[in-house]
Amino acid sequence: MPDRSNSALERLLPEQRLFLKTQNATRVIHLRPMTQLGLLGGTAILVGWAIVSGALLAYDRIGGSTQSQSEQAQTTYEARLEALAEERDARAAEAQEAQLRFAVALDQVAKYQADLLTAQQEKHELEAGLDAMQQKLGTAMAALPQTGQAGVQEKDLALTALNDQLRVTAEARDRAALVARVAQAEAAAAKAEQKQLIARNDELFTQIEDAVTASVVPFEEMFDKIGLNTDELLASIDEGYAGQGGPLTPAAVSTSGNAAISETEARAGDIIVSLDQVNRYRIASDKLPLAMPVQSAFRFTSGFGARWGRAHQGVDLAGPVGTPILAPGDGVVTFAGRQSGYGNLIKIEHALGTETRYAHLSKIRVKVGQKVSRGSHIGDMGNTGRSTGPHLHYEVRVNGKAVNPMSFIKAAQNVF
Repeated sequence: MPDRSNSALERLLPEQRLFLKTQNATRVIHLRPMTQLGLLGGTAILVGWAIVSGALLAYDRIGGSTQSQSEQAQTTYEARLEALAEERDARAAEAQEAQLRFAVALDQVAKYQADLLTAQQEKHELEAGLDAMQQKLGTAMAALPQTGQAGVQEKDLALTALNDQLRVTAEARDRAALVARVAQAEAAAAKAEQKQLIARNDELFTQIEDAVTASVVPFEEMFDKIGLNTDELLASIDEGYAGQGGPLTPAAVSTSGNAAISETEARAGDIIVSLDQVNRYRIASDKLPLAMPVQSAFRFTSGFGARWGRAHQGVDLAGPVGTPILAPGDGVVTFAGRQSGYGNLIKIEHALGTETRYAHLSKIRVKVGQKVSRGSHIGDMGNTGRSTGPHLHYEVRVNGKAVNPMSFIKAAQNVF
């Protein structure tokens, strides 16, 4: 039998000879066709094993890297929102305190100005009174007798009384002038403090506006990449989150008539609108399937598109049986049971006509009609239905048409 095989393979693999020479002799090794075929087969097996091992290692690294990047992006986003919220609260408290100090300064300036006007008015009145008394003194002096001891004494008394009155008037005038100078100095200091407060507020608001803008941009880019009509979703959020109420109380500080405070209030209002936009985007993103349904370690074993001559309408994520499957967005469970090749299957309806499917589960943890939120544990990975091993078959459909789930996940990779 070996001779027949060697004869059949002689044309393809002719016999080879290896000459091994030593100092004393020469040895010839004959490589028959069957021997060569065995060596080639062994080499092919080793090369194939190396390729398969490399592919498995690459899949493991891709799965671990995807998981690590997802967790890191989620942590970074949460830290960014938390830092923005803390910065917003701190800046709001500082702005409110600055407005209170500014209002107090304005009241003090108004008081100083009133004191200054009063002092100036008193000064004018005293000067007018002094002129009148001087005129009366001149008239009295002219009317006094010019001779005799009685006339001299009466003149001295009049002069003494006049000097006393002039001294009192001069002292009052000096006090009024001092009050006026103090009021002017305090008014100048209050205006300088006002300018500092305005400059500080402008710096704080600029920092907050930059931070809010940086938070809005990733959401806008994400919704542009998804390709859905998110205006409809945002409109539904505005309608569903529009409650108002509470008692109305008078404002503690009046800022009417002050351009600087009015501008500050306008900028604060714009920041509130921008923060509300971030919150609207966050609520909207929660209603779409943008997160990974598997947060534990997994391997990406099959992508979206043609496979084995047929359409593969989802992606396959392989992992151990029992790996938690999480909802990638808020929604309502429309199916939870067994369905032909899917095995144990869950369907969740999300916003804008989007639907997600989770197949081959080992356990279903939700019921039809149940509302779920992003991150909810809805089932466990398994090997039910038409499956070659434990994995999750994950689908995303828009208005009934299957789309690549990775387009949603990649669009949100800079947000979550």
